Amino acid sequence: MIVSPSSETGNLRDDEAPDVVLLFRSASVHLASCPCSPAHVASFHQRRDYFHYHTEMHLPLPFDWEDPLNLQSLLTDEEIAVRDTAHEYCQEKLFPRVLNAYRTEDFDSGVMREMGELGLLGATIKGYGCAGVSSVAYGLIAREVERVDSGYRSTMSVQSSLVMHPINEFGSEEQKAKWLPRLAKGEITGCFGLTEANHGSDPAGMETVAEEVDGGFIINGSKTWISNAPVADLFLVWARCKWDNKVRGFLLEKEMKGLSAPAIKNKLALRASITGSIFLDNVRAPRESLLEGGIGLGAPFSCLNSARYGISWGVMGSLEDCISRARTYALERKQFKRPLASFQLIQKKLVDAQTEVALGLQASLQVGRLKDAGTLAPEMISIIKRNNCGKALEHARTVLDILGGNACSDEYHIGRHVANLQVTNTYEGTHDIHALILGRAMTGLQAFAN
Repeated sequence: MIVSPSSETGNLRDDEAPDVVLLFRSASVHLASCPCSPAHVASFHQRRDYFHYHTEMHLPLPFDWEDPLNLQSLLTDEEIAVRDTAHEYCQEKLFPRVLNAYRTEDFDSGVMREMGELGLLGATIKGYGCAGVSSVAYGLIAREVERVDSGYRSTMSVQSSLVMHPINEFGSEEQKAKWLPRLAKGEITGCFGLTEANHGSDPAGMETVAEEVDGGFIINGSKTWISNAPVADLFLVWARCKWDNKVRGFLLEKEMKGLSAPAIKNKLALRASITGSIFLDNVRAPRESLLEGGIGLGAPFSCLNSARYGISWGVMGSLEDCISRARTYALERKQFKRPLASFQLIQKKLVDAQTEVALGLQASLQVGRLKDAGTLAPEMISIIKRNNCGKALEHARTVLDILGGNACSDEYHIGRHVANLQVTNTYEGTHDIHALILGRAMTGLQAFAN
C-alpha cells in the first residue's frame, strides 16, 4: 500500500513497522554504481538509480530519450516511490492479463481489490484509509496503469475521481465514514451516473429526476455509457430535483428496488473495463443518500475535472508504450537489408511522438502542482486533457504505421492503444467541447449553448 512517510513511521525498525510502511520503504530509492551511458540502463529501476547516482555525484546527465526533459528531477522521493510501486504492479499483474481481457471483453473484478491493497484508489484523499499523496503522484499512478491499458485506468479513475472524490468533497461525515474506507480497499466498486442517451456534452438537459417524498426521494430516469455500472455496488447518480430544479447527487445501492445496470457489450475499445447503462424505475432512496454539499452542475463538473486531470497523465503512458514497442520493432525488423529504424521517416515518426510525450508530461506536472497549491483554473484542465488526448491519439496512429501489416495483430498491442485513445479523446468532455470552453475563456463569448 502507498503511504506517506511521517514522523510516526519514519524511525521504525523494519521488524516494528507495519506492512504498509515496509512496502513504501521497499519502493524507496537506493543509489548504486551506474554505467556511464543511458544506453546501458535497460530496466525501469536501473534508469531510476542511474538518475539518482548522477544527481548525487553532481554529474551532468546525458540525454535520456525516455525522459527527454528530465521529468524525474522535478519529482519528490515520495512521488518516485509511488510511481515505482504502481509500475511494478501494472507490469507484473495487469499486463499479463490485458490481451485476454481485450479479446474476450472480460473485466476482472479482482483488479479493484489489488489496487486497493496497494493504496492506488482515492490516493489523494487524506484519511479514511487512503494514501493522501500529491496530485502529481496520482497522475503518475494513472500514467503507469494506462501504460498497460486505458480500460484499467478508466476503472481506477471512476472509483477515485468520480466516486470517492465527490463523497469526500460533498458528503457528510457519516457518508465518508461509511463508504470511503471500503472503496479505498476495493471491497466495493462505485460508478458515476451523469451521461444520458440524449444528453452527453449537454448535461444541463438531463431528464433523470428526483422527487421528494416522506422519508426520502423517488428517482426516475436512465444513464448510459457508465463505466463500472454492471459490477457497481454503489451508484452516484445525478438527477434534477423537482422541488427547486437544481441538480444533485444521490448515493444509491445496487440492491435498491427498481435499479438495474445491464452491460453494454461488443465495444471496440476499453474492452478490459466494463461499461453499462443505469435504469431507475421509481427507485426509493433514503434521505441520507443525498450528497447535500453538492448542489448544481458545478458539483459533477468538479468531479469530471479531477478525472480529466488523471486522463492527461494516463494517455501519455499509453503513447509511451506505443513508442517503446514501435521503436523495438523498428530496430529488429529489417527491410532492404537495413533495420527500419535506420530510415529517416521512421525516426521522424518516433521523435515527433516522443516530443509530444515530453511536453505533455511537463504540462500535466505543472497543472498538478497548481492543483495542490489551490491556484488551479478549471480551463487549465481543459488544455491538458484536450492536448494530451489529441496528441496521444494522433501519434499512436502514426507509430502504428511502423508495424506495417503487423499493425492488424493485437499481439503487438499498439492497435489496442489506438482504439482506446479514440475513446479517451471523446469521454470526459470531447476534444471540440474543450476547445469551446477555452474559446469562451479567450473571447468571453459562449459558442456551444444558447
